[in-house]
Formats: sequence, C-alpha cells, structure tokens
Amino acid sequence: METSPQRRNKTNNDSFDENGILLPGLPEDLAQRCLSYLSPSLVFSVCRPWRRFLYSPSFPPFFSLYALLSPLQNPTLTHPGEIVPQNTIEFNSFDPISSSWTHLPFPPQHPSLHLLHSHPSFLSRNLPVQSLTVSNHLVLIAGTNHKLLPALFSPLVFNPESGSWFYGPQISTPRRWCATGSVRGVVYVASGIGSLYKGDVARSLEQWDLSKKRDNWRWQNKARLKDGRFSREAVEAVGYRGKLCMVNVKGNAVKEGAVYDVDWISSLSKYDDEGDCWVKVVELEQLKRAEQITAARGKICVVSANGERILVVDVGDRPARFWEVAPPRGLEVVAVHVLPRMCSRQR
Repeated sequence: METSPQRRNKTNNDSFDENGILLPGLPEDLAQRCLSYLSPSLVFSVCRPWRRFLYSPSFPPFFSLYALLSPLQNPTLTHPGEIVPQNTIEFNSFDPISSSWTHLPFPPQHPSLHLLHSHPSFLSRNLPVQSLTVSNHLVLIAGTNHKLLPALFSPLVFNPESGSWFYGPQISTPRRWCATGSVRGVVYVASGIGSLYKGDVARSLEQWDLSKKRDNWRWQNKARLKDGRFSREAVEAVGYRGKLCMVNVKGNAVKEGAVYDVDWISSLSKYDDEGDCWVKVVELEQLKRAEQITAARGKICVVSANGERILVVDVGDRPARFWEVAPPRGLEVVAVHVLPRMCSRQR
C-alpha cells in the first residue's frame, strides 16, 4: 500500500546535507578517508554530499558495466545502395549502485567516426564491432563504416577515470574480421581483412603496449600466423597465463585453436589447468545461444537473446548467483565490458 509523504521538521541531517558537510566535526580529508571504507551502496543511500563524494575522484572507484549498443531497427536506405552516414553504435554505462544507464561522452569526430552494426544489404548478418578491456580502458579495435570499409585506422580508447576518449597509434593496415585480445596490458591484433583481402595481412600478428608512455606507442610486428584462416570472421582472443588463445570461427564449426566458451547445453564452465579438464560452474537456460562473454572481478557478464539481455553471474558465490540487466529501451547490446565507474557525475 502506498502512502503520501508527510511533512517533517527540519533536522540536523538536513542542515549538513545543504552545507555539503560529509561528517560534522571532522576535517574534509579525514571524513573522506572514513567514508572510503564504506560500501558504495551505503554511501549512495545516506545523503547528497555522500552521493557526490561517491562519484568524485576521491572515492575508490567501484566497477560498472559498459556496453556497446545498437538500435533494434535497421538503418534505412536513402538511395539504392546508399545509407545515411551515421553511427548505429552507442556507448553507455550501467551503474549498479543507482541501477541506471548513462551515455558516455561522444567520441572525437576528427577524423569522422562511422560504426555500423547492421546494414540493409545484409539482413541476416550483423557487422561486428571489436572491442577490448585493457588496463581499465575500453579499447575499440575494428569495425565497419557506411562504405563497408574498415572504420578505424587507430584504436579508439575510453578512459573512465577522466571520462575522455583518445586515439592510439595507427595500425599498419586498417582491418575488420580479425582476432583481438590482450595479455598483461598489451593489445594484440591478428589476421583480418582490409579494404581488400591480402595474404600478408591475413597472416599478420601485431601488438601495442598500452602501458608505455604515449611517445613510445607503436604497433610492433610479431611472428606471423601459419595461414590466413583467422580472417574468416571477428573473434575474441583470450589471454591465459601469458599466452594468447584464439579460434578461427565461432559456433559449432570445426575450429583451430582453443576457446573459453559457453556450450550448447546452457552451462558455464571453467578450465582447470591442473586437472586438464572443464568444470561446470552453473547451468542456466538463459545462457543458451550466448553471443559474447566477459569476465572481471569474480563476475561473468553474458550477452544473449539477440542482444536484448545481459546476464551477470557471480561465480564467487557457492552456488553461483545470477541476475539480468536490461539494456536501454529500443537498443540491443553489441558488447559489454567491466571497468571502473566514471567520475564527476552530478547526483
């Protein structure tokens, strides 16, 4: 039963709320240190000054869900064979404390950025946008523009701490349908197709060390692949114990390589390297036909149901807990990442 709010007299709590005081009687720096040990959900629920402090650089960042989203409807043709040159990709962050979605700042438009996820000429296939989480940064590696050519000449990087975008070093050959992954803060791009298929690009492997100073950023060529079979489609490479593991195709096709995958019997498994076997973590109907998976801080985030659902599995609990996060209305999920929350948001 709902009741209407009742008028109440002004209290001391209201007074320190209006004055922006965190803890009456304590210096600001000491009050911040005390509040930093509290859980984010508790700090969020007490008062406005505490909530503002929660989203300031002074509070230890909690982690949020970052998603690449695309409109559910397909872009329309303006003329035969031509579409409006605009992005069909949006960048959003889901705050687990306030349970709300927030738009990320717009990426730089110089050079102009056009990322497509769908095209009227390819009704049965989505165009991949390949992205990574590297050293608490969101890194966009490859995509397709409105001319059906590689959209990125350089990686596009988002820093949640500063809330800003920037470009990395230019890759030797802009490409799509490559294998991408990271190991210990180093980004790897293998194979792929540029504006046209080239054998040397399809067999290439390059790395970029994001931890180095910007003046020393560059792509370095590594040992070539034995063939160009990894340019068939966009795949995620998995970093494991200093090694990069990848497959050349998705789905149930015969693969080359190894992959950490959600199988067709609706279960999530982990690899036990000591026993050299797969161990089932949880079996859920919602995991069927999973499209993308990311793991961080004891949680697994799975995109399923044609991008209309994000399933979060807490594998730190026994038995594993799970819950669903719905994307913003009218949008489907292209990819998800787990990164620190953005700072300096007014609440």
